[in-house]
Amino acid sequence: MMSSSMREALYPSGAKDDPRDADLLLDLLLQHRDKLRRLTPDNEATRRVQNLVEERRKLVEEKTAQLNRLSGYLKVYFPQMLEWFAKLDTKLACEFMEHWPSLEELQSSSPAEVRKFFRRRRGRHGELTEWRVQGIGQAMPAIRDRAVIEAKRLVVQVIARLLRTLLEGIATLDSKIAEAAEAHPDFFIFQSFPGAGAALAPRLLAALGSQRDRYASAEEVQKYSGIAPVTERSGKKKWVHFRWACPKFLRQSFHEWAGHSIAQSVWARAYYQQQRQRGKDHHAAVRALAFKWIRIVFRCWQERAAYDENRYLAALAKRGSPLTSVVAGAAMSM
Repeated sequence: MMSSSMREALYPSGAKDDPRDADLLLDLLLQHRDKLRRLTPDNEATRRVQNLVEERRKLVEEKTAQLNRLSGYLKVYFPQMLEWFAKLDTKLACEFMEHWPSLEELQSSSPAEVRKFFRRRRGRHGELTEWRVQGIGQAMPAIRDRAVIEAKRLVVQVIARLLRTLLEGIATLDSKIAEAAEAHPDFFIFQSFPGAGAALAPRLLAALGSQRDRYASAEEVQKYSGIAPVTERSGKKKWVHFRWACPKFLRQSFHEWAGHSIAQSVWARAYYQQQRQRGKDHHAAVRALAFKWIRIVFRCWQERAAYDENRYLAALAKRGSPLTSVVAGAAMSM
């Protein structure tokens, strides 16, 4: 990134040349050493958690992409599936579509066979099964173009198998992540934060890592993660905007966790509501909350201490923070 920017500044043509880039990198190293910091790898226990949570996220994103694709196909020729199953990314729904990828095939089976399918996989859900069986009997095809249906049903079967495999893979990774996180000596810190849970606590652990001298302050974490906005000034003009150049997975981890903390932390909920009342949209308010949370996480991480909500509320009151009155008002309205 730095060498690319220097190339553009010194060579307006933008022509890339490996020997020239090597000279630029050497100049950076020799003349701007004070701007560079040696990267020390995290220990093996931390790197194990980091790799597992990142790979899990990739599988989740792939599952989401395939799920959106599946929904698009079903809307064309078999929209009833979207009504009969609240979630298509379940083992039951996937096996159902593998067995009956079209309404015509489903209606050609007897109600007893459909009931048997659900009974073997769900056990007790008689009313739901009967509602589905009744709906199957009354359903009308969305289209009757066999050329379209033939192609779509084949792809739906493939996607259903893919989704089932992805679900199994995610479940396996969840097990490995839980095992790796529980074995990490710092996990108790991140497990103590409201809203972190089984999925996000390991991601917070992966975000901070094990090298406590990597960041000089919480501000560095806020900027590096992309949670802190970018301020630009030119003459008398000043504007603040969203930060694009950052590790997206890291920013996503803090953003998602901050969103979950709203329902679990009194002060986080009050702060979020305060930001919304000031005119910020949902995501901007969540980023502002994540900005505050990072300072707390950084302090707990540095001190190797678990988070204590009551202790933090007492600290807010002691400092005379304006947020204290907001928290008190929110508590009275509950």
